[in-house]
Amino acid sequence: MTAPIKQPAPASAERSRTISFNEASARTRIERLLDAGSFVEFIGPESREVSPHLKIFDLPEQFDDGIVVGRGRLDTSPVFIAAQEGRFMGGAFGEVHGAKLIGLLRAARELKSIPVLILFDTGGVRLQEANAGELAIAEIMRAVMEARTAGVKVVGLIGGRSGCYGGGGLIAGCCSALAVSEPGRIAVSGPEVIETNRGVEEFDSRDRALVWRTMGGKHRRLLGAADVFTDDTVQGFRDAALELLGLVGTFGLDRLKAEQVRLADRLRSFGACEDGVDIWMAEGIAHAETIPELPAEQFIAVADKIGRTSHDAR
Repeated sequence: MTAPIKQPAPASAERSRTISFNEASARTRIERLLDAGSFVEFIGPESREVSPHLKIFDLPEQFDDGIVVGRGRLDTSPVFIAAQEGRFMGGAFGEVHGAKLIGLLRAARELKSIPVLILFDTGGVRLQEANAGELAIAEIMRAVMEARTAGVKVVGLIGGRSGCYGGGGLIAGCCSALAVSEPGRIAVSGPEVIETNRGVEEFDSRDRALVWRTMGGKHRRLLGAADVFTDDTVQGFRDAALELLGLVGTFGLDRLKAEQVRLADRLRSFGACEDGVDIWMAEGIAHAETIPELPAEQFIAVADKIGRTSHDAR
């Protein structure tokens, strides 16, 4: 008797459980995050929309300018999605890069009913496109707020190699909610920028433990600056996105007022702290010095027990 053919497990779910979000490319993240075969790219590779500025500096171009945008489905529901490619110029914002994200957010604003997922992986603005990049950041922030005001949920996912720095950190602060993994880092100024401007005594960029205690995913989650912490897998971020899309509420004046209250509370509670560990101790976490070594599941239990939630104050 012929043995029955063994049907393979659903490829997207099984493979996504083992694929590192941090190590995956932007296109792999999208492919494995969304329902299989549902992604449709806008302004794809065939359009060859590349930066008009990089050639001036004799720098290599990339056919998508370091960001992939489009639509697809997440657990059968429609979503818009944008994923930055940290392997190209550190995922930095330039004119075309920014315009693609602005267009996506404006489309979401017009439709009102389709949420937006932004997979951040960026070191900030390209120095070679400084003015155009800074303008793009401002326009993206406006587009995020206009979309949210229209009722659109804008969820940021942060776990890429380049982190979420500079203008990316500002945009993330405008999102409805954020999910972060341990490799994810969120800050306006990167470690090297702080050290260059304030000296190594202020911040040693080579001290990786310090960087993660100050800007890393665990610290951001304990502060309430990120709403969900997940393991570093594409499946983990898919689950986090679904969770946040189900939790995000309406946006309006009440949320803005709550943001100001929480910012004042943060300064009052932690203004004198000199290190992330000091903040964790002030939060009442037992054995706070062990937080960096905790596996994801154990850390999530600690973070949930603290119960500090976001009011948009990133």
